[in-house]
Amino acid sequence: MAYPHVIVVGGGFAGLYASRVFADQPVKVTVVDRANYHLFQPLLYQVATAGLSAPDIASPIRHLTAKAPNIEVRLAEVTRVDLANKKVSLREASGDDQQLSYDFLLLAAGVRHSYFGHDDWEEFAPGLKSLDDALEIRRRVLLAFEAAETCEDPAHRDALLTFVVVGGGPTGVELAGALGELSRFTVARDFRAIDPTRAKIILVEAGPRILSGFPEKLSTAAQFSLRELGVDVRVGTAVSDITADGVHTANGFIASRTVLWGAGVAAAPLTKTLGVELDRAGRVKVEKDLSIPGHPEAFVVGDLAAFPTADGRGLPGVAQVAIQGGRFAARQILATLDKQPRAGFVYNDKGNMATIGRASGLAHIGRIQLSGFLGWLGWLLVHLVFLIGFRNRLQVLLEWAWAWFTFQRGARLILGQSSLPPSKKP
Repeated sequence: MAYPHVIVVGGGFAGLYASRVFADQPVKVTVVDRANYHLFQPLLYQVATAGLSAPDIASPIRHLTAKAPNIEVRLAEVTRVDLANKKVSLREASGDDQQLSYDFLLLAAGVRHSYFGHDDWEEFAPGLKSLDDALEIRRRVLLAFEAAETCEDPAHRDALLTFVVVGGGPTGVELAGALGELSRFTVARDFRAIDPTRAKIILVEAGPRILSGFPEKLSTAAQFSLRELGVDVRVGTAVSDITADGVHTANGFIASRTVLWGAGVAAAPLTKTLGVELDRAGRVKVEKDLSIPGHPEAFVVGDLAAFPTADGRGLPGVAQVAIQGGRFAARQILATLDKQPRAGFVYNDKGNMATIGRASGLAHIGRIQLSGFLGWLGWLLVHLVFLIGFRNRLQVLLEWAWAWFTFQRGARLILGQSSLPPSKKP
C-alpha cells in the first residue's frame, strides 16, 4: 500500500516538531533541509560570542528522526515549489537537480537577514541566523582584539575595540550583553598591550526604546543591565550607511571594524516561487488553518507564515510559534486523511524571554514580569528544557556552570581567515 507523501521543507523547530507528529503514522514523510542538523537558534548568540561550541546547540536531523521508519531525510535545497502540479524542485548535495511529488506540503524554511534594501551592508555587518553566521561573528570579534594588540595607530586601535550592534530586539540585546561580558570578564587579562575592559560596545536602535515587544518596565530594566555591562545604548538612532570603517547614523559617524546586524529579517526567497499573495516581508498570507489559499494540501508555518490576527500585527517570530504551528499543521494533515474537519490555529502565547549577560534576564509571561536574577533563572530553565537531546542539555549546563564560577568561555577559537576584511585606517 502506497502511503500519502508529505514533504516537510526545513528541519528547524516547525519542521522537526511536525515530523514528530507524523512518526509511525500512515504517511511517508520526506524532510528536506540545506543543513544536516537541527539548530537551537535561541542560543546561537552564545556560539557567536564564544560561550558555547556549535555541537552544543545542534543535532543531526537523521539522528533525531532515526526511530521513525516512515521518515526520510534529504540534504538538499528546495529551489522552487509548483503548487499546481504538487511538485518541489531540489538541488541535491551532489549538485544534481531533481523533482519530488507530494500529496501534502509543509513549508517551514525560515527567514534570512533583511538589510532594508541595502544588501551591500551584509559584507560589513553580518547577521545571526545560522551556525556559519555565528562562527563568522566569533571570528571577527576575537580577531578584532588580536589586531588591536599589535596596532600602533591609536585611532585605528580604538576602531578595532569598538563593537557596534545594530538593532535593539532580542538578538541585538543578547549579542550586546554577551560582548560586554566577554570584554569585561572573559578576555580581560589575556592581553598585554591593550586593556579589553575599555572596549566600547554600542547598541544602536532606531526606535524610541529597545525590546519593543516587551513591556516598557522590562525594556527599561534591560537598558539598565546593559549599561551595567558597559554597553552604550543609543535609541532613536537610525543607520544611514555601513562601510568597512564604521557606521553612519543620524547622530554622527561611529568608527568601528566590527559591526553586527540584528535589525531585520525577510522570508526565504522560496516564497516568491509560489505565485501566491505575500506580505511586505515576503511571508505567505495563510488561511486560519495555516494552509495556502486555494491549496488546502499545502501549509506554511513558522516565520514564513503571515497569519491573520485580530490586532493586525501577526504572530511573533519566536520558537514557540514555529513549534505550535508545526504540530498543528501536521495534525490537520492527519485529520484530513481521516476525513475529519480542520480547526483554526490558535497560538498559545507562553511569553517572551531574553537574557542580558551574567545572571540578568527578562521574562514576560502573562501578567508576570521578571527581571534581573529571577528573569535569568527562568530563561535558563526554559532553554534547557527545550534544547534537543540529553547530551546537549548536559554539555550546555556544564559550560554555563564553568562560565559562572570562572568567568571564562571555552569556545574562543578563531576559525577561517586569520585577518579582518580590508579597511582604510582612520
